[in-house]
Amino acid sequence: MRLLLVEDEAKTADFLAKGLGESGFAVDVALNGLDGRYFVEQQEYDLIILDVMLPGLNGWQLLQLIRQRGATPVLFLTAKDAIEDRVRGLELGADDYLLKPFAFAELLARVRTLLRRGPLREAESYTIADLEIDVLRRRVSRGGQRISLTNKEFALLHLLASRQGEVLSRTLIASQVWNLNFDSDTNMVEVAVRRLRSKVDDPYMPKLIHTVRGVGYQLEAPDE
Repeated sequence: MRLLLVEDEAKTADFLAKGLGESGFAVDVALNGLDGRYFVEQQEYDLIILDVMLPGLNGWQLLQLIRQRGATPVLFLTAKDAIEDRVRGLELGADDYLLKPFAFAELLARVRTLLRRGPLREAESYTIADLEIDVLRRRVSRGGQRISLTNKEFALLHLLASRQGEVLSRTLIASQVWNLNFDSDTNMVEVAVRRLRSKVDDPYMPKLIHTVRGVGYQLEAPDE
């Protein structure tokens, strides 16, 4: 499997590239954001390890470019430990977040976990009232009108639809959608649900995404 490592600290980049290479991965290394963009545009990768603070083009900007091109797993590796930065990266589409300093064994475990993780396969499509979700083509429509979602919004909607009628806790949602050990001091899940609602629920009737106060969220059509 081929990985891209975008890391401006040369010693860290060399250390990671050597360790990942010895673990059986082919690794391309970019020492700044512009080189990272070049690699992304020229090569398909199985996973990208991305620092936030990069010269030329920062990690947020490069992540947005990556997400415009597809759903390649992205692991943020950075010294920025503010919860706002973690939430921002995850909301922009990062799949996991690891803070420096780190143990290489943990990085390797996270890389392997992300590579093992595949799309949900329990169904190819879902229909809830007039909401239609095409999992294979990653398309969503309501009342026949196409709705554009980000990768994380689609993942959240997919999770809710795959367990239609169940009340899913914020902890479960954070774990399944962001692979994040939930921090009760953040409102990341609430913000994500609010944004998803604004697209698939607020302009339409009936309402399908329900808040069960103090418990979590549920996707369910009302009884006829």
